[in-house]
Amino acid sequence: MSADANAAECAQGQNYTMLQAFEWYSEGNGVHWNKLAKQTDELASFGITAMWLPPPTKAAGQDSVGYDIYDLYDLGEFDQKGGQRTKYGTKGELLQLIKKAKERGIVTYIDAVLNHRFGADRTEKFGVVEVDDNDREKEVSGRYDIKGWTGLTFPGRKDQYSKFKWNFNHFTGVDYNDKNGKTAIYRIQGDGKNWAQGVDDENNNYDYLMGADIDYSHPEAREDVLNWGKWVIKETGASGFRFDAVKHIDSRFIGDFVKSVRAETDKPKMFAVGEFWKDSLEDLEKYLDSLGTQFSVFDAPLHYNFKEAGDRGNDFDMRAIWDGTVVQRRPIDAVTLVDNHDTQVGQALESWVSPSFKPLAYSLILLRPDGYPCVFYGDLYGTAGENPQEPVTQLGDIIRARKLYAYGEVRDYWDHMNCVGWVRMGEGDKDGCAVVLCNGSGEGTKRMEVGQHRANEKWTDVLGWSQGEVVIGENGWADFRCPAGSVSIWVKQDAKGRDEFSKACA
Repeated sequence: MSADANAAECAQGQNYTMLQAFEWYSEGNGVHWNKLAKQTDELASFGITAMWLPPPTKAAGQDSVGYDIYDLYDLGEFDQKGGQRTKYGTKGELLQLIKKAKERGIVTYIDAVLNHRFGADRTEKFGVVEVDDNDREKEVSGRYDIKGWTGLTFPGRKDQYSKFKWNFNHFTGVDYNDKNGKTAIYRIQGDGKNWAQGVDDENNNYDYLMGADIDYSHPEAREDVLNWGKWVIKETGASGFRFDAVKHIDSRFIGDFVKSVRAETDKPKMFAVGEFWKDSLEDLEKYLDSLGTQFSVFDAPLHYNFKEAGDRGNDFDMRAIWDGTVVQRRPIDAVTLVDNHDTQVGQALESWVSPSFKPLAYSLILLRPDGYPCVFYGDLYGTAGENPQEPVTQLGDIIRARKLYAYGEVRDYWDHMNCVGWVRMGEGDKDGCAVVLCNGSGEGTKRMEVGQHRANEKWTDVLGWSQGEVVIGENGWADFRCPAGSVSIWVKQDAKGRDEFSKACA
């Protein structure tokens, strides 16, 4: 479905590549939308065809990353929660970014934070029971009244776009009692009210995550958020969604949301990907099967395989890199990635893939046909924060190699635990490539066939990490090499697009 969605929105005849267009410490003060707009030319030249934008919706604080969502209908337009803009800029700047990106052949996806709300405008009194943090179905108190932050009236927006006001009836739980300052998990009481089903079974029910947890069994809450989905696509011209924290939201609602937007906008093949962050192929498949419509998920198990491979070095068998992954089992539903804003250094889910392994990991997701690869902004441009990380060396060139050469039949040579390779045979006017990866302590060599029609051609490494040239034999075979713990991407010396690579590759 990602291919169908991209084909409907993007230029034809090119591999599709997504960019997560932010990192946790992306600069605030309202500059990010304009910064991205200035980067669209460079991103398009690399081969980026889609950008997953950070949450454009108003958060509880003006310089919040955006996941403490306050008002879905305020995209940086109204004076709320500290000002008009969000961390990233104003609504006008967002719309200009989306327009400019589309002109450069890059579509955009909205980060939809639909699980909870923060920054309520008033407290309310309502009945609750406390539940065990490790077993959300286990009550640890009787019913009593608390004062919670559940009244959202959006006074700065003055009913524009939506007149709906939220109160405690529209939520299933909160974690703070303003009456006595106690923090706990409080399940809100009401006729037929309970935690959502169709969520992850961690803690016996993982509906509650943070803030005021939305109750999508309530028809008013459900209707307002379904309306927002259609409104934001039409209002911005975006092409799809990345859904935050979907393992905490009833899967039936997410399925209905996607079906609703596809049916009632001009995007019947709209792209949708969810963050169900769990190292369990079984649970990810179960979730995908529950939605009743095509949907993609980020391949968390693949990320953890990359993490293990980087940590273990040459003790890791590269032939096992795809084991237990979504891309291996359900490639059409897999968004492949190396790292993201949650796994980066300094974050709660920190599991940063070894920088030395990242060129190999990105070659694996970018230069093979399966999955929809997502490049992390922090890997392309570096991360900030207290422990900043450098960009991945020549990542732009690896993306560019995908754009130019990763086409056609795949011929695999996965016959050694520390050195693997494959050939993309090319198709039409697209030249192919030969890729060699080595996680060993010595240079890797792989004998591979590129076809007799290429006999006597001279091939070189577009990254410039392997020096010299390889001459294709009369039988179409040649020995391709790469440095220890590295990767080389070999194409014919005069292949179309060679002039696009960095001078280090010349």
